[in-house]
Amino acid sequence: MKLTPLQKRAERKARNNHGLDMNLVALIDIFTILIFFLMSSTGVEVLSTSRAVKLPESSAEKTPRETIVVTVSGSEILVDGRKVATVGEAMAGEDDLIAPLKAELDLQASRPVLRKENEAQGKAVTIMGDKDIPYRLLRKVMYTAARANFSDVAFAVTRKATT
Repeated sequence: MKLTPLQKRAERKARNNHGLDMNLVALIDIFTILIFFLMSSTGVEVLSTSRAVKLPESSAEKTPRETIVVTVSGSEILVDGRKVATVGEAMAGEDDLIAPLKAELDLQASRPVLRKENEAQGKAVTIMGDKDIPYRLLRKVMYTAARANFSDVAFAVTRKATT
C-alpha cells in the first residue's frame, strides 16, 4: 500500500520522537566540582605570619577576620606588610604615640573599601606581635591604634594543640 505524503510525515515523526536523552555524566561532573568548591571555601581562615614573628599560644576559639594587620617583630613594625618603623625608633620616643604607625593607620582607614566595612562597627585592627616583645612596645602600638580611632583591637595567637 502506498502512503500519502501526510502519512509518511506522521510515520517519520513518530519514528524520530523517542523521548529526551540526558547526559547524566556531565551533570555528575558539575555537581562534584560544585561540592568540592563549597567544601574548600568554608575552611578555617589563617593569617599569614612572617618567620620573624613567633606568636604566643592561646586557646582562642574565634576565627580571624579580615582587618588591617599590624605586625610587630623583634626589629620592625609593619602594617599589612609595609615597614613603617623600627622597634628601636618606637622604643626611643618618650611619648606612647608612634607617629609613623599612626600616619599609616590613618592612611589605611581613609581607604574607601575599609570605610564601607567599618561603618556599622568600629574600625578593627589585628596586632600580630612576637611573644618576646616588651609590654611597653605593645602598649605603644595599642595606644597608637586607639589614637587612629581603631576601637576594635584583636591579637593574633597560635592555637594550642588540644590533647
